[in-house]
Amino acid sequence: MHRRRRTALTLSAALVAAVPLLAACGSEAHPGAAAVVGGQRIEVSTVQAQVRDVRDAQQSSEQAAQLIKDTGQLGRAKLYDLIVDRVVARAADDAGVSVSRKEVQAARAALAQQSGGDEQMAAMYLQQRGVAPDQLDAVVRRDVLVGKIAEAIGATNTPEGQQKMNEAFTVAAKALDIDVNPRYGAWDDAKLELGAYKAPWITQVTKEEEPVPAGA
Repeated sequence: MHRRRRTALTLSAALVAAVPLLAACGSEAHPGAAAVVGGQRIEVSTVQAQVRDVRDAQQSSEQAAQLIKDTGQLGRAKLYDLIVDRVVARAADDAGVSVSRKEVQAARAALAQQSGGDEQMAAMYLQQRGVAPDQLDAVVRRDVLVGKIAEAIGATNTPEGQQKMNEAFTVAAKALDIDVNPRYGAWDDAKLELGAYKAPWITQVTKEEEPVPAGA
């Protein structure tokens, strides 16, 4: 099977600075909601469940203490990811692209092969991006979708391409009218940031894609 090149944009979850886990109290306008995105609620309980999954995975690691120390903003980071999922989905709709379950499985298999196996891949995502094993499919799906958006709008691995992607996601974010519980900070459509939490979440990586066997 022929090899092909693609530009894959990955969403980084660099977690820095110790900030206590945010309380579960909702905003006055949307009690119990961590955020409302496109008219749909993201419940505080959903954020807390994702945090628990990551903490459980971290506790099982030999580097538990360091992993927990390095993810002090985990509550905000998980809400950020949930918001970004919806922003990417909206941008994908605008660009006319989608991703299938088969594509997610193929991408995950390729990542596992590059990492030395499923276990090593899971450990890498937990350490570098604060992602629990049961959250991997969602993250891989998002990464694949972002790559498809880049291809659809002609965003190459250049500063101009980076700007084009920023603009596409900013348009999508504004269209979703994102309203965040003040306890988590304020969402910035232009900077694609949540309060004091900043993640260099559009990092361009151009790589040679390995051929995927038929039926994978």
